[in-house]
Amino acid sequence: MCYICSRYKSMLRIQEVLKEKNISQIELAERMKLSKEGLNKKINGNPTIKSLRTIAEAIDVDVRELIEPTKAGDNEELYIKRDGSFIPIGEIQKLKP
Repeated sequence: MCYICSRYKSMLRIQEVLKEKNISQIELAERMKLSKEGLNKKINGNPTIKSLRTIAEAIDVDVRELIEPTKAGDNEELYIKRDGSFIPIGEIQKLKP
């Protein structure tokens, strides 16, 4: 079984992705057929790669979206301009020269 090392736990983006997708933890637990406590154990414990894949499937994202990128500079932030202000809307992979 493969676990995410506890030193990298702060790199997990599960809560952020749930917020972005407008999905509550309760809804995620229901989709995964778990109690809220069972889901909390999976998220706050030492999640396995299998658990992360199951979570990703339940919220319809690539499993890589649940983990912070480790290489700086691989992505550029995207913005839209609204009423004279720039609003961040996401990231895109930088083009290779």
